[in-house]
Amino acid sequence: MSMTDVAMDVQTVTITREVEIAAPIEIAFEAILEEIGPGGEMPGGKPFPMVVEPRPGGRWFRDLGEDSGHLWGHVQVIKPPALLELTGPMFMSFPAINHVQYRLVAEGDRTRLLFSHRSMGPFPEGMREDMGTGWDYCLPRIAVIAARLMGERKGAR
Repeated sequence: MSMTDVAMDVQTVTITREVEIAAPIEIAFEAILEEIGPGGEMPGGKPFPMVVEPRPGGRWFRDLGEDSGHLWGHVQVIKPPALLELTGPMFMSFPAINHVQYRLVAEGDRTRLLFSHRSMGPFPEGMREDMGTGWDYCLPRIAVIAARLMGERKGAR
């Protein structure tokens, strides 16, 4: 029996972003859960609904029906309305670990989202360079969703 050793370099990626949200912290947190959950969307506007169970150990996954899908991760930390951390393979179908943090800071009637995504694994060529593209689409949507939620609340009064 012969064995061939193949070595792949483990690489890291760190992505950080800040987003200003014109809504109170509670609504901003709700908007995050909608964006990473049932209201998710791909760049270009294609729906990308996910399921997030907002509790410690809760799953974050894409449900394709009939017990098919893709586990993206688990809730590592949740402290509504200020902090949500997710860890897991995310969108990667190779041995990798990811940690995503949504930290919200109240600033009067506005909220600042401090976002970070740290990842480690043997990334296929070109993947590291493209990883920020999805976040650059999704993160501003949180502010849009929060604005919609604010309008719905005002309309309900």
